[in-house]
Amino acid sequence: MLSRADRYLGYPPLMSTSPKSILTRIQNFLKPHKTIPNTPWKADGRWDLSISRVSILFFGLIIFGIGDSLLIQANMGNAPWSVLAQGLAKTFASSIGLFTFIISAVVLLLWIPLRERPGFGTVSNIVLIAAAIQFGVDYIPQAPNSAIGLIYIFTGIALVGAGSSLYITCGLGPGPRDGLMTAIHHRSGIRVGRVRLAIEAIVLTLGALLGGKLGVGTALFALLIGQSIAIFLGIVARLTQNTAQ
Repeated sequence: MLSRADRYLGYPPLMSTSPKSILTRIQNFLKPHKTIPNTPWKADGRWDLSISRVSILFFGLIIFGIGDSLLIQANMGNAPWSVLAQGLAKTFASSIGLFTFIISAVVLLLWIPLRERPGFGTVSNIVLIAAAIQFGVDYIPQAPNSAIGLIYIFTGIALVGAGSSLYITCGLGPGPRDGLMTAIHHRSGIRVGRVRLAIEAIVLTLGALLGGKLGVGTALFALLIGQSIAIFLGIVARLTQNTAQ
């Protein structure tokens, strides 16, 4: 029986086709998706739970956190919110996982005046991403050089993109930071991109002042994370479209 990826990439197997055909199929498979696809595991509401849906959500959040920890362990610049968490952790001599949790909880409290409602995915995001980041920082060794650091960075960006595509398509509520950005957008009319830029600029500035790591990883994350999420949303869309085939 063919896997869903095999069915999408085509049959007969790739080994029997020309290199150009193989490249075309791979490019099509990795084509970014502009919208959030409907998936078999998408919830009807933010607290509509099932074992399979929650399992996919948890898996997505965990690999998101591990991806974020890879950027930290690359030691070449963190993702914006991790810059702040790292800066606070250094200032208060505590762990980055704990401050990732605290920041998420504080951001969630900012939803209250904006009348945004959390979901099961929102709460899970706060707990699991913080735990996964701390696990990664504790058990993944720091990159010994820049070459390994770049491998960490690109792998981390890919994992964050993959994790995002899974938890977003569950439909169980946005993460605290994304929810804050969309809530401000809805209340103010300011474009989401501008809201995100303003918030992350503030977060990066505060984090850097507190000793959080800025660098190449920060820039690469900012440039590539949107494309990474779009690519993995496309993969999810194409694999789930073939479910019934």
